[in-house]
Amino acid sequence: MSIPRQRDTDRKRCTVAYATPARQFLWQVELPPAATIGDALLAARAIAEPAVCAAISWETAAVGVFGDPRNRSDGCADGDRIEIYRALAQDPRVRRREKVRGERRSARTSGR
Repeated sequence: MSIPRQRDTDRKRCTVAYATPARQFLWQVELPPAATIGDALLAARAIAEPAVCAAISWETAAVGVFGDPRNRSDGCADGDRIEIYRALAQDPRVRRREKVRGERRSARTSGR
């Protein structure tokens, strides 16, 4: 029988994630217990490659934890996945409406 390991309570571990259409970036960071999401972003930025850093809006991008939108001043828990969101090129609802309009026009002109 193995003895469960005690967690180190003076640090918490989080993953900071950012994705492009081509690639996902994940940074593992260790933080003090009172750290915020903003602190986790600063820690991830410090270890990210310079080329990646330039592509991310670290200060202004929307952020969340496991898909739930959050503020940078919110605390984070051990094991959280802190996500940095990219701005959408176009609102998906607008894109869908345009697609339907185009399909309706082509259906009318083809005589279906």
